[in-house]
Amino acid sequence: MMPKADQEAAIGPGRLLKNSCEEPHKCSIFRAGFLAEFTLSSFPPLRACPEQSEGPARSGRASGLGMTRLRNVFQQPAGRLFKTLGIAALVSIAWLMGAPAFSAQAASAGIAPTRLVCSSISSKILGRAVNYCVDLPADYDSTTTRYPTLYFLHGLFESYHSWDENGGKDILDGLLQKGKIGPFLVVLPDGDNTFYVNAYDGQERYEDFFIQEFVPAIDHLYRTIPRFQERGISGVSMGGYGALHLAMLHPDVFGSVAAQGAALVKFPHPIPNTGRWGFYVRVAERSFGNPLNEAYWIKNNPLTLAEHPERFPNLKIYFDCGAQDRYGFNEGAELLDSILNQHGFHHEFTLRPGNHGWDYLAEYMKYALFFEWQCFQPGERSGSGNPDGATKR
Repeated sequence: MMPKADQEAAIGPGRLLKNSCEEPHKCSIFRAGFLAEFTLSSFPPLRACPEQSEGPARSGRASGLGMTRLRNVFQQPAGRLFKTLGIAALVSIAWLMGAPAFSAQAASAGIAPTRLVCSSISSKILGRAVNYCVDLPADYDSTTTRYPTLYFLHGLFESYHSWDENGGKDILDGLLQKGKIGPFLVVLPDGDNTFYVNAYDGQERYEDFFIQEFVPAIDHLYRTIPRFQERGISGVSMGGYGALHLAMLHPDVFGSVAAQGAALVKFPHPIPNTGRWGFYVRVAERSFGNPLNEAYWIKNNPLTLAEHPERFPNLKIYFDCGAQDRYGFNEGAELLDSILNQHGFHHEFTLRPGNHGWDYLAEYMKYALFFEWQCFQPGERSGSGNPDGATKR
């Protein structure tokens, strides 16, 4: 088992409510319930931390300091309280204090949130059941519509619940409410720590399971549009690696890929056994050989697959990374950008201010979701502009 310190380092920083800033009471309230900012017309404005930009609220309760401020609000005379806050703000505050977690914006606009359902698929290839969830469009049960499908791959030491536990669902609901994207299924498989590849020793053939069993099963169980043009894949960190790997090797299955903070690493030779290189080796050994088989790593690496874009000529690729990524994955992202440019392969790449993990996604996941939506039969779908509201370039 990975040492606890390594696991904590790989998982990344805690949820937003656990972070600190110079003015924690303001930061906590803003980050836990910034949706209320738009209804508190006469309440003192809430400011984001300098290192954070505005993003959809995440599920959870307000921190202690944030709740102190809320208690101070409720201590005002009733008349002043209602004048200051208004009904909509009280709804948002109720949500903060533990009401059912869904997008307050969507609720105020009368738009239902997406609905998460979870199950498992029995795999003959893996010899076990694999858990997964699907985030269904709000009208899934009331229509016979078929939908595009996005597969989202979680990061190292995470699970198929990371999407809803860390705020992915809230981000999706917020974009839907604003009309920036239209409905599609989001499929959330449990990838364990496999890197979504077939293990070097042949014991864990996760890639074969994913392509040969999992995708066909989802198409059978849910009303998808079973064409590669209407099927995308995305992921973060290890999941970003897996998304690029699977999309580049199986362009007949996926028409688009969006990777954020992807674990793109080009090992030096010989590989140091200490520091970040030693950490990379330890987490990769499960799937790439123990000791690490460098040739097998290189063979599966998206940085290697990108050298042959003729094998995925129609694949639409988007990737971004934090310029301050604590694992140095920004270096791998820039290298991938350089390789694709050398081959004249069109793609979208952005290096953004930020670090790694779900704090990064809280600000920037909207770009990946918007990209994938635009890839689903472009020009034939609803949704306009871009996530920031400006005209799409």
